[in-house]
Amino acid sequence: MHEFEVWAPKAQRVAVKIGESTYPMSHEGDRGCWRVSVQEAEPGTDYGFVLDDDPKAWPDPRSLRQPHGVHGASRVYDQSAFVWTDRGWDALPLSSAVIYELHVGTFTPHGTFDSMIERLQYLVELGVTHVELMPVAAFPGGQGWGYDGAALFAVTEQYGGPDGLKRLVDACHARGLAVLLDVVYNHFGPVGNYSGKYGPYITERHHTPWGGAINFEGEGSDEVRRFFCDNALMWMRDYHIDGLRLDAVHEYIDRSAIHFMEQLSTEVKELSAELGRRLVLIAESDLNDPRVITPTEAGGYGMDAQWSDDFHHALFTVLTSEGQGKGYYSDFGTFEKLAKSLTSNFVQDGTYSTYRRRSHGRPADDLSPHLFLGYIQNHDQVGNRAVGDRVNQTVGMERAKVAAGIVLTAPFVPMIFQGEEYAASTAFQYFADHEDPEMAKAVKSGRRGEFAAFGWAPEDIPDPEDVETFLRSKLMWNEVHQGCHEEMLTWYRSLIRLRRASASLNDGRPGQVKVQFNEGNRWLVTERGSITVMCNLGSAAVELENLAKFALVLASREGVEARGDKILLPPDSLAILSGEGNRPVV
Repeated sequence: MHEFEVWAPKAQRVAVKIGESTYPMSHEGDRGCWRVSVQEAEPGTDYGFVLDDDPKAWPDPRSLRQPHGVHGASRVYDQSAFVWTDRGWDALPLSSAVIYELHVGTFTPHGTFDSMIERLQYLVELGVTHVELMPVAAFPGGQGWGYDGAALFAVTEQYGGPDGLKRLVDACHARGLAVLLDVVYNHFGPVGNYSGKYGPYITERHHTPWGGAINFEGEGSDEVRRFFCDNALMWMRDYHIDGLRLDAVHEYIDRSAIHFMEQLSTEVKELSAELGRRLVLIAESDLNDPRVITPTEAGGYGMDAQWSDDFHHALFTVLTSEGQGKGYYSDFGTFEKLAKSLTSNFVQDGTYSTYRRRSHGRPADDLSPHLFLGYIQNHDQVGNRAVGDRVNQTVGMERAKVAAGIVLTAPFVPMIFQGEEYAASTAFQYFADHEDPEMAKAVKSGRRGEFAAFGWAPEDIPDPEDVETFLRSKLMWNEVHQGCHEEMLTWYRSLIRLRRASASLNDGRPGQVKVQFNEGNRWLVTERGSITVMCNLGSAAVELENLAKFALVLASREGVEARGDKILLPPDSLAILSGEGNRPVV
């Protein structure tokens, strides 16, 4: 027997259809909830809901499985049937994490959860502590990034379905790896989501880049908020996920007395206490608003951390002049801005934004930098480029090594994007598989039009709908131990090993970072306790003072030399000095 329930306040009659049989549902309360118990239904039973006089059976908005795709029948799934082996597991604190973001479909040749398991030991040896999965909720088509999810409670069958995800998480925990999951609560995908047939999940009172906003504050919003909170709790409780990354929270439009993020963070903390293990929420936000990562007890929204695009933009624009004066990069491009990101967390902290044509942000220099994730690559900053080129392809190997050195010694929680650590030759491009020909055409045209403004010829922009664009984005593991790829991998391993062993590099107290720079000669020195990081992005060698006479422990290239109380840095190089105990130069 299985009890079916659905929120459908729009309907006058609701029934569940199984095969050729239809079972009327009872209306309970005044909020539009419907229920019925069906003796014949059990795990594996396919079903759909019939609304009023519509003869079609529609998928369940809370379906746990969509084996026939997002348009097909839902299937009853038993969350308790899987046998876990991770009893007693608890993730490392986020403050000591090294995060590795990946896309399941392109991380391995087979693109499944099970094939990922074969690569977990590689991540352990790299020094990763947390694996972050791009969205895995069911989406239409054969391939995609996952941000157009249609059935948010169901795991996409392309990657291996719900049991496949559980096998992966169990295997990660067995190897000491925590798992974070990217979730999208700011919109539904344009195809395959039928929640609008049931209730007011979307409101046209507010708009986002994807259309109407999620209804977090209007009529029926209690149940909409319950839908998303229950989704978050499901991943953590039933799939043993250790934390969620919330996509673009700046598109949540909620003027309620209790903001949706505050409600969610409160419920996650309650679940954490119930389960006895650490659970975290990480926001993607361009608000530059400290409230996002301020505890609820102090009037904030209670997120445990947020991505730091300010740091990324500041770092990227000193590595290359590309994009300077254009788009959101127009507010960056100097060593002064990079220094501010390292010492003040936000660059835009109430200052005037040329890009936005208004003042933006609020100071956050009194917050721990461990509340921010720092990176030079992620799925957006690679995949949303015209041809999906990586930093090593954009600025060259030596500058890419400098960037890695800055990221992995910065005060923020470091995040790496798949393949970055070995300077992967494969691009990561935007790909999709829209079933509607008109939508596919619009996506292709829109992509070409977007980059035409930056001087790209239309024929040079990969077609997102072409399966070859997806296949080109798959990592090639046979190159990991070849030439420059192995050199970069060795560099990343050394940086991560140093970071995890250094007390200074794990100090998350505010105000502990000191930065000096020379804009004209293009060098920067960062001091973090007993660790000093020097980099030279100028065209000539520079000699910088090492008055503390710290030992040179890591150098990004040949030619970096310690000369008494001086360090010689050739162009495009980085040196790390330590007073925490001598280590060999790498």
